[in-house]
Amino acid sequence: MGAATKAITDSSFEADVLKSGQPVLVDFWAEWCGPCKMIGPILEELAGEMQGVTIAKMNVDENPMTPSKYGIRGIPTMMLFKNGQLAATKVGALPKQALQTWLKEQVG
Repeated sequence: MGAATKAITDSSFEADVLKSGQPVLVDFWAEWCGPCKMIGPILEELAGEMQGVTIAKMNVDENPMTPSKYGIRGIPTMMLFKNGQLAATKVGALPKQALQTWLKEQVG
C-alpha cells in the first residue's frame, strides 16, 4: 500500500508544497463540510494508488492564511502545484474516476 494523504499547515505550506520535488495536490477542506467528507476517502485511495504526486490536506479553519492567499471561496477546493506554481484547480466534490482522470491529465 502506498502513502496516505499528508496534513499540511500555513507554516509548512512552503516546504511541503512549494518546495516539493514532485507535484502536490492540496485539498482545502473543513470538518463541517459535507462534500469534503465525501472526497476524503477518495483522496486517501488516490494517495495510495498514484505514483509521482503527493496528496495533501489543509484544514481551512485551522489555517486561514494560505486559503486566503489563493482566493479559496468554496470548499472542497483542490489545487495542484507543480514546481512551486499553481498548475490547476478543481472546486467541488468529484467521483473518484473523474478526480483520477483530471489528476493524471495534469501530472502526466
